[in-house]
Amino acid sequence: MTAATSGASPQAGGSATRNPRKAGGALPGPLSLGLARGGTELRQFFRHKEQVVFTFSLPAVLMILLGSILDGPTALAGVTSGQLLAAGMIGSGIVSTSFNSIATGVSADRETGALKRLRGTPMPSSSYFIGKMVLVAVSSLAQTVLMVAVATLLFGLKLPTEADKWLTLLWVFALGIVSCTLLGIALSSLAKSTTGAVAVVQMLYLVLQFISGVFVTPITNLPKIMVDIASFFPLKWICQGFRSVFLPDGAVGMEMAGSWELPRVALVLGIWCVVGAVLARLTFRWTDAK
Repeated sequence: MTAATSGASPQAGGSATRNPRKAGGALPGPLSLGLARGGTELRQFFRHKEQVVFTFSLPAVLMILLGSILDGPTALAGVTSGQLLAAGMIGSGIVSTSFNSIATGVSADRETGALKRLRGTPMPSSSYFIGKMVLVAVSSLAQTVLMVAVATLLFGLKLPTEADKWLTLLWVFALGIVSCTLLGIALSSLAKSTTGAVAVVQMLYLVLQFISGVFVTPITNLPKIMVDIASFFPLKWICQGFRSVFLPDGAVGMEMAGSWELPRVALVLGIWCVVGAVLARLTFRWTDAK
C-alpha cells in the first residue's frame, strides 16, 4: 500500500512564488505551501482508483476475515473477541495508512526523481511533510469511517455516546497520524529503494501487530515481555486508545495494566510526535545521493 507519488514542475513552482516577489508581496509561508501540497497529494492519490480501493479495503477485509474466524465470547459478558479485534484494528488501520503508506510513498517519490524536481522549487521540507499529513489525515478518516461501519454491522461494535470518548477519539487519531506519518518519512530515508522500504515496513508492521495485541485478544493473552517491547512504539497505544473509545468501561480489565492509561497514551504518542519530527528533519533527503 503506497501513498500517491507525484512530481512538480520546478518551473511551475518557481513562477508561482516569483510573482509575489516581483509585486513586492510576501512569499507563501511553509504552512500555506504545505496545505497546497496536500491538495496536490490528494488529487494524485484519488486519481489512482486501484490504489484507493486497495488502501481502504485491505484493513477492512482483514478485520472481516480475522473477526469472523476468531469471534467468540470473552470473560466479560456482552463483549466478544470480534469486538476486541475490531476496536484494535481500527487503530491499526491508521498506522497502515500513515506509517506504511508514507514510508513507501516517500521512498518512491525519491526513487522516481519527484523529490529532486520538488527540490528545485522554493518549497521547504516542512511543507512537504505537511502535505503528506494532509493526505494521511483525509485517507485515515475515510478508512476509519469504513472500518467503524463494518465493525458496527458485523461485530456489534457500538459507537460512543459520551462526549469525552469522542474527544479521546479525536486526540488519539490526531496524535497517531502525526507521529506515524513523521516516522514513516524518517524510515523512508533508511531504505535504499522502494522495494527495500516495502519489505522493511511490512515486516515491522506485522511484528508490531502481533505483539501489540491487534491479532491476539485480549492483550493479556500475550507474554508480558512482548507487550513491554510493544509499549515503546505507537501502535500499542493507538489501539489501546481506540479500545477505550469503542468498548464498554468493563473491558478495561482486559488491559495489561487494568486501566486504559489515557494520560500515558497521550504522553507516549506526544513524545513520538516530537521524536518523529526530529528524525524526519535530520534524515530526510531529496535525492538518493549520499
